[in-house]
Amino acid sequence: MIELTAGFMPLTDSAILLAAKEKGFAEEEGITLELVRENSWANMRDRLAIGHFDIAHALAPMPLAANLGLTPFDTKLIAPMALGSGGNAITVSNSLYEAMSSKAQFSVSDAAAAGGALRLVVEQLKHGAKKTLHFAVVHPHSVHNYELRYWLAGCGIHPDADIEIVVLPPQLMADALAAGQIDGYCVGEPWNTIAVSRGVGKIATVKAAIWASSPEKVLAMRANWAAENEQTVTCLVRALYKASLWCADKANVSALCHILAKPEYLNQSADIIEPALTGSILNGASLNSGLAFFEPHAQAATFPWRSQALWIYSQMVRAGHVAHDSSNKQIVHDSFRPDIYRAALTPLGVAVPAANSKVEGGLLETTAVGVSAQSLFLGPDGFFDGTVFDPDKMDDYIAAQK
Repeated sequence: MIELTAGFMPLTDSAILLAAKEKGFAEEEGITLELVRENSWANMRDRLAIGHFDIAHALAPMPLAANLGLTPFDTKLIAPMALGSGGNAITVSNSLYEAMSSKAQFSVSDAAAAGGALRLVVEQLKHGAKKTLHFAVVHPHSVHNYELRYWLAGCGIHPDADIEIVVLPPQLMADALAAGQIDGYCVGEPWNTIAVSRGVGKIATVKAAIWASSPEKVLAMRANWAAENEQTVTCLVRALYKASLWCADKANVSALCHILAKPEYLNQSADIIEPALTGSILNGASLNSGLAFFEPHAQAATFPWRSQALWIYSQMVRAGHVAHDSSNKQIVHDSFRPDIYRAALTPLGVAVPAANSKVEGGLLETTAVGVSAQSLFLGPDGFFDGTVFDPDKMDDYIAAQK
């Protein structure tokens, strides 16, 4: 057996990694997983870089930031697999939610309406010279930060002038909201449901309503380690893919909730974890074409699309975290590795996308696509503001961003 040390954060979207160990999928592929819970994304990044972890449950922008030289260590990372799509929400304090509701009607599944209501509150605060709202994200180089900024800007709110964005570990956000230190946050589950269950906040909208079928966490590893352990990586991708199938089966929701609830994992009750897996976090609303709040498998949720990495890069540029040039674009392009994913799974007869990139936001409904084997359905993958991202027109897209 090959022993691998894997870092993870206490989040529902660690499900595929935890299930790979608990349900024996890793062992079937000759791998023993030692799972180590971390407390912050900065620690996760650094411990992966210096070799404490062989692999990690990682923020999707983490490999990009490392390879672009935005991290403390000069360690190249790759992502040969995504760990599902969706899974985040934007939660606000009760008082802010009430203020938004007094301005306009909105639902958790309508990101544009929720953002419009928030804009009206922000405008009132600015007019009255009252305090600036504070929203928290889990890390500067996180999809949470970039999707929050994208949502705010798309709704007419300046992410830096109108809202102050601060960084907090996920497990501190509900406490900070309860203490009145922040007015809202963007985080993965179960930390939105925890705020709701404690009566200190309400969910305003969700990631899947901002950008449908979009990536959140990835499987990350050091590039040199992956090159030296090709067969191990192949076996690992296969184990995690099988785990994603198990996690996606509705018959396994209860069992998965109890796995995640264990003290050594999320250390929360199964009732707190369940809403993200059943979609009840949406409060009875529904997303376009029945999209899930968190999707561990369907719509190629585990495929590492290079176009999605490049969209994240476009938002890194927009936030001023990196300059845009052809060299940086190529670095980002090479950070996600669909070739490794495809090589591992195609021999098993798995339906894998034939392309490495696609036009993001171009699918308004579930669509059959060309694949390397069998049939595969993608989408919808739309952005809440109706825009599309064509990775072949990167320069134009970046130039058009406000």
